[in-house]
Amino acid sequence: MKQPYLFCLALASISSISGLQAQAPKKEWPEPAVVAPAYQGDPVAAPEGAIVLFNGKDAAAWKQVPRKNDATQTDAVRWKIDGGFMEIVPGTGEVITKEAVITSGHLHLEWATPEKVVSSGQGRGNSGVFIGGFPEIQVLDSFENKTYFDGQAAAFYHHRPPLVNASRGPGLWQCYDIIIQRAIVENGKIIKPATVTVKHNNVLVQDRVEFKNPQQQGTLQFQDHNNPVRFRNIWFLQKK
Repeated sequence: MKQPYLFCLALASISSISGLQAQAPKKEWPEPAVVAPAYQGDPVAAPEGAIVLFNGKDAAAWKQVPRKNDATQTDAVRWKIDGGFMEIVPGTGEVITKEAVITSGHLHLEWATPEKVVSSGQGRGNSGVFIGGFPEIQVLDSFENKTYFDGQAAAFYHHRPPLVNASRGPGLWQCYDIIIQRAIVENGKIIKPATVTVKHNNVLVQDRVEFKNPQQQGTLQFQDHNNPVRFRNIWFLQKK
């Protein structure tokens, strides 16, 4: 009986170290219903007071995180910047903001998967949005593309599928509006957990999902998953 008990303690320790909400045991999620997106692809202007993280002209706010096997170990951004967007150059690694600017507030970003469909499932327009303190929010071409539900577009990857599938087609611009409320912490104790709400193409897909993480600010990072996904018009409005 001691061995299972110690194993459970080890798992609890790992969950504590991660700082993220412990992932529930694997379950059979219902398939998110397909709904019409409520976004037509036009850029959404940053409101007054917002921090513009990418203006379509340069990557001044960003740095590269090259892969370990990359001979070019530089933090200079090597993703393609053209036509007002930043496009993943497969194999170059992630990009991340130089500063931990994401506190509580409204994060907006627009993205597009490749117009030419060359794969399926997780191999089709795959990337991810990483906000410091929270799990990945999946970027994927989920338009008529089957995959596991907690791995499709707008899922908290392997944590929770979206409420619905509001995806636009390949090559079309899509948007995420992410409302972040950091945890309330007093004397090192979480009084109220953090929450994240996500709208995909102006449709609610994650509704105040709770995370027990005390982190008060973090970076924004985009994943290189070997697909030339594009990003544009990235801004963050801090909650006052």
